[in-house]
Amino acid sequence: MATGRLPDPNSAPVTAKGDLYTYSTVPAKLAVGNNGDTLLADSSATTGLRWSSQPSASNPILNSAMQIWQRGTSGAGAVSSSTGFIADRWQAGRSAYAAGMTVSRQVTGDTTNLPFIQYSARVQRDSGTTATNVMFFTQNFESINSIPFAGKTITYSFYARAGANYSSASNALTASVFTGTGTDQNLFTTGYTGSATIINAPATLTTTWQRFSFTGTVNATATEMAVQVSYTPTGTAGANDWFEVTGVQLDVGSVALPFRTNAGTLQGELAAAQRYYWRAGGDSVFQYFGQGSYYNTTNGYVLVKNPVFMRTAPSSVDYSTLQMYDFSGTQNVTAVSLDSASKDVQLVGFTIASGGTQFRPTLLRSNNSTSGYIGFSAEL
Repeated sequence: MATGRLPDPNSAPVTAKGDLYTYSTVPAKLAVGNNGDTLLADSSATTGLRWSSQPSASNPILNSAMQIWQRGTSGAGAVSSSTGFIADRWQAGRSAYAAGMTVSRQVTGDTTNLPFIQYSARVQRDSGTTATNVMFFTQNFESINSIPFAGKTITYSFYARAGANYSSASNALTASVFTGTGTDQNLFTTGYTGSATIINAPATLTTTWQRFSFTGTVNATATEMAVQVSYTPTGTAGANDWFEVTGVQLDVGSVALPFRTNAGTLQGELAAAQRYYWRAGGDSVFQYFGQGSYYNTTNGYVLVKNPVFMRTAPSSVDYSTLQMYDFSGTQNVTAVSLDSASKDVQLVGFTIASGGTQFRPTLLRSNNSTSGYIGFSAEL
């Protein structure tokens, strides 16, 4: 109050338990919220305050600040029926699996328009490409992480900017949230049972970072969900026909809250991503991944332990430039397969051209370059 005196309680507009005495241009009442609501400052509200549904304890979108790139920091989007994962948990592709798309990690270099987010994902149409197939960047949620949003109002937000040659009509980037009624499906590879689009709106990009937010209501029967940004290019791609995105978030309620990641630490974010995919190797020579033995001169098995319990038993393995080392010599690996897998450990089969000794112990390792790795996927 201008006089510095407390208001007369007999004239205060509060009328019920939990009401708050506030002010707009005159003394006003903010009625009590619902059980569990949080009081938030909101300059657009009449009194500068509002109640909000209790938000998720963390952002449900994994790798929302584009920090984790176990598969490498650049790669082509899916050009076949393959999954198109590059940045962890994010799938990139084009309609009809068209080629001419690259996703790469970029340093944002902006502490004015971004809340100190170091990295972004650049989704680029390759220079000179004439195909105008839709380009998209998508993350699917597990059903266990989708069901808590059923029937609720949500706000989908992200930071984005465009390259100088961004070719989408009216500089539009489409923000979408999809739901389904199946279990742990993948919107890109299999589609959703009972698919519904609850947010589908354009964000008008400039070459400067902006935050965009869109609100919708999740179907009461939804059991799976995906967030996506996409655009339809036009003409022939220039050298900078791209958009960059980071700080992707989902909040309960009609307002985008300050950005937060899924985990409170980088290690926590990595562990959350490794639940779906993990890779060892790629950063030094002769890295060891597992121990086993030959069962004949060309084949054998090794046990490889997962760093975290995975979502399910891994369904696929990828690798590069591996070799077996049995202390008497090395043999290059020509094939690797999953023989038996669990959430905790895998029995990996390997094949070499020749040179193994039946029943001799041996170690699986990378070769004398930094390109050797092995990875396991339990992605949706």
